[in-house]
Amino acid sequence: MVASDSFIEFLREQLAPLGRITVRRMFGKTGVFCDGVMLGMVRDDTLYLRVDDGNRAAVKEAEAFPPLNYEKKGGTIDLAFWRAPERLFDDPDELVAWARSALDAARRVALKRERTTPKLTSKPRKTRPVRR
Repeated sequence: MVASDSFIEFLREQLAPLGRITVRRMFGKTGVFCDGVMLGMVRDDTLYLRVDDGNRAAVKEAEAFPPLNYEKKGGTIDLAFWRAPERLFDDPDELVAWARSALDAARRVALKRERTTPKLTSKPRKTRPVRR
């Protein structure tokens, strides 16, 4: 389920030190973006933060909870988003630190995707005439 309006407003206020926080509904969840980069997702008013090899040790505590996942073809697919511990919501500075770590991970992922995505050319495609 997507995030409630009150939870989204809370996240915007808490994460404001990072930059411009926006949200977008996607795949039955809510994506949390900072300056256009997705650092987290929300499902059922639970925040999941982006994790990669660069911040895995810093957020190791979150490993105790199941990652964000979805069902596909009878199996479960785990995503690279780990549940933020509830205690972070009582400590705004630490929540921002964890979110900053997730933002750094999200930027690394975005950079890696840019490097591996083939560039599209602007040349028009030649089409063959249709025979009738």
